[in-house]
Amino acid sequence: MSISAKIKEYMENASWIRKMFEQGLELKAKYGADKVFDFSLGNPNLEPPDEVHEAILKVLGSERPGIHAYMPNAGLKETREAVAKSLTRDHGMSLSWEQIIMTCGAGGGLNVALKTILDKEDEVLVLAPYFVEYFFYINNHNGNGILVNTTEDFSLDIEKIGKALSERTKAIIINSPNNPSGRVYGASSMGLLGKLLTDHSKKIGRTIYLLSDEPYSKLVYDGVKVPSIFQAYPNSMLITSHSKDLSLPGERIGFIAVNPRMGHLKEMADGLTFCNRILGFVNAPALMQRILPYLDGVSVNVGEYQRKRDLLCKGLLDAGYVFTKPEGAFYLFIKSPIPDDVLFVQTLLQENILGVPGTGFGTPGYFRLAYCVDDRVIENSIEGFRRAIGEYM
Repeated sequence: MSISAKIKEYMENASWIRKMFEQGLELKAKYGADKVFDFSLGNPNLEPPDEVHEAILKVLGSERPGIHAYMPNAGLKETREAVAKSLTRDHGMSLSWEQIIMTCGAGGGLNVALKTILDKEDEVLVLAPYFVEYFFYINNHNGNGILVNTTEDFSLDIEKIGKALSERTKAIIINSPNNPSGRVYGASSMGLLGKLLTDHSKKIGRTIYLLSDEPYSKLVYDGVKVPSIFQAYPNSMLITSHSKDLSLPGERIGFIAVNPRMGHLKEMADGLTFCNRILGFVNAPALMQRILPYLDGVSVNVGEYQRKRDLLCKGLLDAGYVFTKPEGAFYLFIKSPIPDDVLFVQTLLQENILGVPGTGFGTPGYFRLAYCVDDRVIENSIEGFRRAIGEYM
């Protein structure tokens, strides 16, 4: 065998998102891209704001030496200062640059955080529906992922979380706005979660960490606010990237911010910095770090995503689909008209529509559509959605 048994098993059960994306490439080659309606991949279709291009040109045009050189593993001080200033404003709590670790995206940041805190067989709670890579990340660092379901409308189920906590619990990962449901966990439920984790940490005599994966935190609609993780619970880390809010997914730039109220704060920051290095990331991309201080308050036009959400929601409601309207991110998580979500996604494929089964997100009976696509994809797909659901009505 050329690869490890573990990786072979993972590959056989790998991401439904990539499977559907690859099927989409085949369909586009066969029928033409304009005849295929690909909602499989959360790849932003909005270009980065003009300020991003201007900042890149400004940095590249400077005569400052060492633009592409190594820097401290935690990142450039001026970048970390800019991030800390922004978070201080947004969270109503003073953060220092020393509490910021620049990372290779949110995925890199989650791996760094898990590597830093997990001992062998430690448990990490994961809330379904969840981002498909979480269990792989946890296993990367010898932990055990524990699945906990949310409520019917994908809100936090505090009672179920409480029952899942054990003496081995070391962390819980939350993702709000959520991929795939678009749910934003409200301030009240976050406060209850913080109290639950505080009480259980005291009970078992060790700290439980709250890891908040927030790459969609600036993509929220209808006046919804993402509550501050730092206000909710002291032993928390905010892990995010600019893949979505600046449309820079391929540049892999993100950061970890450690709650200034965390116990053993310096030790945690030092551990995160060390793990950033030994995992092979070494440091976050230099050029992307250098442009961030110019981009405080800059983001893509969130109104465009809200408009696409509303366009898709209207079409699917009229066609007879059932779903909870997303409050953020750019995904719609829809109840399958039949229990077998994989079969229904295959039915959609007959209409050249690509979605992702909810099974891949730990929630069978649903399917996900990513509406970060051209309007024509949404508009021209609705009749196909109508025909697909009509086969089971």
